[in-house]
Amino acid sequence: MKIVTRFAPSPTGYLHVGHAYSASLAWRLAQESDGYFLLRMEDIDQTRCRPEFEAALLEDLAWLGLTWEQPVRRQSEHLDDYAVLVDRLFERDLIYPCFCTRKEIAAEIAQSQSAPHGPDGPVYPGTCKHLSRTEQEDLFATDKPYALRLHMDRALQAVALDSLTFREQEKGWIQCDPARFGDVVLARKETPASYHLAVTFDDAIQGVNLVVRGQDLFEATHIHRLLQALLDLPTPEYRHHGLVTDMKGKRLAKRNNDAMLKTLREQGYTPEEVRKLVGFG
Repeated sequence: MKIVTRFAPSPTGYLHVGHAYSASLAWRLAQESDGYFLLRMEDIDQTRCRPEFEAALLEDLAWLGLTWEQPVRRQSEHLDDYAVLVDRLFERDLIYPCFCTRKEIAAEIAQSQSAPHGPDGPVYPGTCKHLSRTEQEDLFATDKPYALRLHMDRALQAVALDSLTFREQEKGWIQCDPARFGDVVLARKETPASYHLAVTFDDAIQGVNLVVRGQDLFEATHIHRLLQALLDLPTPEYRHHGLVTDMKGKRLAKRNNDAMLKTLREQGYTPEEVRKLVGFG
């Protein structure tokens, strides 16, 4: 089977060696099957994404010797597609608007003695979950900011829970438990799709059959698998690799200047040396 993989960075900073590892692994797996390696820009957040960062990461990947299929998909060019998905879920009463600010949510959680915690921290307490249509429309009319949240209870009733699984390479089949995340945000007033919704749709529409990404996103797959079931999208296989860390074992971030590919290049490192550094020598 030809493997279709992808590397999907957000152009909000420069790539570091952790990105080099993830992209190189996905590229190699595609090459070994005579498959396809795709590149996608997750650039919905236009307040943080910059053209210069996109140009830099394209240059870094090419410098590493990676090649990818054209064209590069940019999420910012497909906002209408995500809006259609949101409308579909809204029509099925699987999404509801939340008008709480982050500060208000944090305050309510702090006052609760039994606030449940999920993989991403405290679970949204459902403050706006039971607003009537009239109340929702009145709040919409005030032009307040809002988030569109997945109604987790109804979503789980709409799918066959026993079949809510995904195959993790080197681990086997994983039974999903998305309820732990609570009513996750799928869109906001100023942003047509969250990471969860956009990445799930993009992987499907691009024909990705093996998602290669860091272990930090393993838990998010439970949400993505639920969205695949709700939207009748195919389920790829997954490979969540270990994270590249610094000498102190701390996860790398885009602000780690010493680990940036740009910095390593300026210091005279060759592509071969960087590939060896991340385990692909």
